[in-house]
Amino acid sequence: MLQDPWLLALAAAFCFGAALVLTQRGLAYLTPAQGAAVSVPCSALLLWLVVPFRLDLGGVDARGFAVFAAVGLLFPAAVTLLTFDANRRMGPHVAGALGNLAPLFAVAAAAVMLGEAPQPRQLLGLGVIVAGVVLLSLGRGARSRAWPLWVLALPLAAAAIRGLIQPGTKLGLGYWPSPFAAVLVGYTVSAAVILGSARLRGVPFPAPRNRPGLAWFALVGLGNASAVLLMYAALALGPVALVSPLVATYPLVTLALSPLLLGRVEIGRRIVIGVAATVGGVILLLAR
Repeated sequence: MLQDPWLLALAAAFCFGAALVLTQRGLAYLTPAQGAAVSVPCSALLLWLVVPFRLDLGGVDARGFAVFAAVGLLFPAAVTLLTFDANRRMGPHVAGALGNLAPLFAVAAAAVMLGEAPQPRQLLGLGVIVAGVVLLSLGRGARSRAWPLWVLALPLAAAAIRGLIQPGTKLGLGYWPSPFAAVLVGYTVSAAVILGSARLRGVPFPAPRNRPGLAWFALVGLGNASAVLLMYAALALGPVALVSPLVATYPLVTLALSPLLLGRVEIGRRIVIGVAATVGGVILLLAR
């Protein structure tokens, strides 16, 4: 496996970005709630299938297990539900832009929880990356504000959770240094939460004619599980101030892959500036 945290973080960004494009294909067949009820449990199932080959119980620790399980209650379960509700109420562009503020929460939480104070250059790179991905997430199709201000709490809460789980997981890895165990436990708990929520809300099981959607969301589950495993492996080796902003560059991957799987994508000034800012922020973050 790769041993450089920045390479692992960029690989995680690639998997997150690819999974987001695959999600758009799957949504042609299934509702977001149905997609979540397929992708997250599929992730957990795939992880359990490789347990005999990947899980080392030699360093098992009850404190690490408890941290990973607590993370699983929030990510991806709670984040998925909050994001779906935010998209429904305010549209995907505004919700996505606010959701990309996660690195700010991650770096602040890491400074408090882990004592990882970022350097001025890292802070500058972080700010530039966040500005770039927000530009990439905003679009002409954004809705005019026809929603109450309290709805802002939904994507901001999702961003805060995504930010907090990174230093939280790093803390758990200090007890049980196994990124695979962190993903396995977290996704198992999240799968139970997602399926329980779907049952309580009466989310219907996909009809047989929607089988292509099942396949697309199974691939989404594989992509997201791989992304989280790579992100946790990066966190085990490097500081949150490096890993979190690099993982947040996944909109670049989505932009690159969208023409291949979704058709033509219009490239305007906003996209060009967003790409330039994001790449420039990455260079600042990695510069020695």
